[in-house]
Amino acid sequence: MSTIKTPFKYDFVGSFLRPQEVKDAKENYKNGKIDKNEYNTIINNAIANLVAKQKELGYHAITDGEFRRTFWHLDFMWGFDGVEHKATGGGVPFNGELALLDDTYLVGKFKAKAHPFVEYFKFLKQFEDENTVAKYTIPAPAQTYLQFTVPGNIELTRKFYATDDELIEDIAAAYRDVIAQFYEAGCRNLQLDDCSWGSALTEDGTDIFGITAEEYKNRLLKVNNLALEGKPDDMVITSHICRGNYHSTYFSSGAYDPVADWVFAQENVDALFLEYDDERSGGFEPLAKVSKDKIVVLGLITTKSPKLENKEEVIARINEAAKYVPLERLCLSPQCGFASCEVGNKITEEEQWAKLRLVKEIAEEVWEHCKLLKN
Repeated sequence: MSTIKTPFKYDFVGSFLRPQEVKDAKENYKNGKIDKNEYNTIINNAIANLVAKQKELGYHAITDGEFRRTFWHLDFMWGFDGVEHKATGGGVPFNGELALLDDTYLVGKFKAKAHPFVEYFKFLKQFEDENTVAKYTIPAPAQTYLQFTVPGNIELTRKFYATDDELIEDIAAAYRDVIAQFYEAGCRNLQLDDCSWGSALTEDGTDIFGITAEEYKNRLLKVNNLALEGKPDDMVITSHICRGNYHSTYFSSGAYDPVADWVFAQENVDALFLEYDDERSGGFEPLAKVSKDKIVVLGLITTKSPKLENKEEVIARINEAAKYVPLERLCLSPQCGFASCEVGNKITEEEQWAKLRLVKEIAEEVWEHCKLLKN
């Protein structure tokens, strides 16, 4: 088992553009042109090729690119008892585009069972070596809480949960169970992807929940920290805080100031992957609230556009962030994945690799004094 830990001085969030053979396999499987075994063989081969590319580029984290998923978050939720979903052609309005998502809702109590993602992790883990470690990405507990409390879903949720506190307790318990499943499978690096905090970045962002912004943030923090209670000491759990990433569009905007006292200061994760790729993210001042036991991964390279960032400008921004968090506790990555949903962002695979080459080049220059960039 690899013993190196995420995050690394140059890192990435986790999802990658689906190669054409993956898209074709899914369509052919859906239309009955290939069977499940043929489909799985194609996906497995594509993941093996992706891992080889990640290693070729010199990265120390490896992921499966989320190639087995349609959506970065919903597919994981479908792996619990009490959850149902269906495609209705609806979705969530993003900036200038409707993110087409399956309706996902409760039909009973939210409970853990043997989660299929654990088996997906086992396939990925075989590719670990002395220089790399398998990282698996799942939506944060707060993201799951958000899914079942938004208007349209809360009415269904109330059939099974009289209060949000009861729902939070069950979500946290189910996550603790699944985290234990991952650990038993040999996972020592787990990432929680979390867009829920984005709803609290604007003054009226939590109005749809019918509670104050402070109460909303308290609930997000509570469910995340409850889910992490009792986590093994040798398991690194990080969080990626995102404002939405769908087909190169976004869901929310705003600086981190309104949530820093909660997620930066109090969330019990080992590191924060933060979106900082444009002016929508605000300044670095909220980083002063990051607790001293956390590493911060600066998402300064965008996955939404193929344009390569200016290296000197990125280095200047890293130095600016270092006024609030010491340089030795900073890392660099893209701001999000390249394909949070299978539709992917509006860039090519080669442009995707160019972004990662740039991240590594910048990190090696900034942290050249570090003995091991994989620490």
